Amino acid sequence: MLKKTTDPAHAVLPVGSEVDLSKALLAHQGGVAVIDCAAVASSLTQLIERVHAQFPDLVLIVAGSADKQGMLAAQITDGSVYRFLHKPLSEQRVRLFVEAAWRRHAEGGVPPEMTPAPRRPRRSRTALTIVGLAALLAVAAPLGWWALRTPQEGPRAAAAPATGVSSDDTVLDSLLARADQALVAGALVAPPTENAADLYREALKRNARDPRAAHGLEQVIDRLLAAAETELQQQHLDAAQQLTEQARAIGPDHARVAFLAAQIGAQRERAVLNKAQRAAAGGDVAGALATLENATHGEQSSTLVEEARERLAQKQQLDSQVGDYLSRGREALARGALIAPVEDNARFYIESARALAPGDAAVQQSLHELIARLQDEAHRALAARNAEQADIWIAAAADLGADRTRVSALRGEAAQLRSAARGEQLAHLAAAFNERLEHGQLLDPATDSAHFYLTQLVQQAADDPETQRARSAYGARALDEARNALRAQDFPGTRRWLDEARAAAADAAGITRLDAALAVAQDEAQQASSYVNASSLTRTRYVAPQFPDVARARGIDGWVDLQFVVESDGGVGDVTVVGAQPVGVFEQAALDAVRHWHYQPVMHNGKAVSQQARVRLRFALQR
Repeated sequence: MLKKTTDPAHAVLPVGSEVDLSKALLAHQGGVAVIDCAAVASSLTQLIERVHAQFPDLVLIVAGSADKQGMLAAQITDGSVYRFLHKPLSEQRVRLFVEAAWRRHAEGGVPPEMTPAPRRPRRSRTALTIVGLAALLAVAAPLGWWALRTPQEGPRAAAAPATGVSSDDTVLDSLLARADQALVAGALVAPPTENAADLYREALKRNARDPRAAHGLEQVIDRLLAAAETELQQQHLDAAQQLTEQARAIGPDHARVAFLAAQIGAQRERAVLNKAQRAAAGGDVAGALATLENATHGEQSSTLVEEARERLAQKQQLDSQVGDYLSRGREALARGALIAPVEDNARFYIESARALAPGDAAVQQSLHELIARLQDEAHRALAARNAEQADIWIAAAADLGADRTRVSALRGEAAQLRSAARGEQLAHLAAAFNERLEHGQLLDPATDSAHFYLTQLVQQAADDPETQRARSAYGARALDEARNALRAQDFPGTRRWLDEARAAAADAAGITRLDAALAVAQDEAQQASSYVNASSLTRTRYVAPQFPDVARARGIDGWVDLQFVVESDGGVGDVTVVGAQPVGVFEQAALDAVRHWHYQPVMHNGKAVSQQARVRLRFALQR
């Protein structure tokens, strides 16, 4: 797209790695660099700082998603990044941004109101021209473009700023930016005070209603639990337990934490039971008993272990142990401890008995009773509309060998419940969005606006028809607001609403037309607000000023400076005195004359426009 839209005078040079970027810029005298966020493997902010420090005259454009723009807010503000190019890209927008960047490079690289890093001496205009010609002849490029051949999207940042949340709290914004960087770097809970969890919590302490911090903590929990699930699949139970507890410390009531903790507990119990079964199958009944005793009571002294081995050596003692486990299992059933706490619940005791005597009728009966209780609890959880808890009971029943048809039916009910809950939540968000949109609360308040609820809808179900309708309505409304702002000559407001319309994927043709209209309006406003010397305009009617009698009688000479507006029809209006010498003598005569002047209309882009002008009228006696 760059090659297609860029002026041929500025060739495009693709660069495939961070190492090659500086070399390419040095070799080809790059003036503009377009950095694709998706191609950056290291810290994006640090890369920008290094490039800006090494090449202060280089004009940087960064292309990426809205959350990446939030990460670069400080560098966009201080001028290190000239423009942020939102994805998905359009040819028109790429062309406008690159052309603006070359104009900025020609003006000196950074806006005058910014305070740049110490700059290297600029080459003379002659030197730049020679270098440019040489580069073109060599088919080199004075434009450096960062783009990997097979880009992969990096990890998303959840403390991503919620679009539409505005804040003058620089401390809060700094905390969120640091938290986002820690999240991207994988520093979830360490090092102390500089990890994503601590920084997002600090941000919440500063503003408990800021959705960016809450969303960031949710992402930290999700990553911890995803890592815990990976460890659990690899049977690294201690590591999985540690990660789960870290997630629990952040979100004690998180549904996935409870479910994963239950799964880890089940795996721990299963490991103990498998060890005991292997020992018993190999004839090591004492070893099997020791394994189970250690799990239920902790490590015992060697004397107790030896005594257990001796007891288990006899058949009646084995039966007694099985009976003891079943007794404990029935007690746990009675008090409702079906699967928790770990290694002190009905499932563990009954499975312990089954490990020692798998064919025992009493063991099988207890197992059936436990499965029935687990299924009953699953039904109760579903009736209470608690799909997450129902999943825990269903998984436990399935692990014990419950009927597959029953398990499948229960899982189907849980899935329907989650779908219904999701539908209700989407309907609630859509209703809140429509109400805010109807009342004109598009962006404010930050956490109770149409933009806020649209963001929630996109996060919950981006492809849902309700979300698509909301996005379309918001985009159309943003375009209307942009048109209103343009009519009111509110150019910053117009640009802000155009950005909102783009983010909502509004009508591309409408956005393009408004972009062009904004550029024309800004140009006309600048033209109208600048004063020109009246002598540069074509005057079609002239009325000479009358020399005041008082001045003539006293023999006084003088002058009057006037400013006025040449209207689009050539007439003169808004005539004001901006200076006179002497004061109070010639002003009225000058005003009376200029008000009757007429000019040829000033044309701009084929259209007659108003123009401000200045003139000095001199009054001198003939001597």
